[in-house]
Amino acid sequence: MWTEKDNHLIQHFTFKDFKQAFAFMTEVAIVAEEINHHPWWSNSYNKVEIRLTTHSAGHTVTNRDYVLAQRISALAQRYEA
Repeated sequence: MWTEKDNHLIQHFTFKDFKQAFAFMTEVAIVAEEINHHPWWSNSYNKVEIRLTTHSAGHTVTNRDYVLAQRISALAQRYEA
């Protein structure tokens, strides 16, 4: 579940293994390029943390972040994350 904290939408995902986590990140990258809105993220083995904020709106959470979060959540469901 996405949480809003300190002007970011934040979500943590856990996958079966590193390969699955990396595949998920690749799919997120494709969507981010498609909508021209890019996340901050961190990956360690099977864990991925994503933070969304809109830099052009003064580092606040905007509708663009919610749209990307929804797309990311849909991708994560495919991995049962």
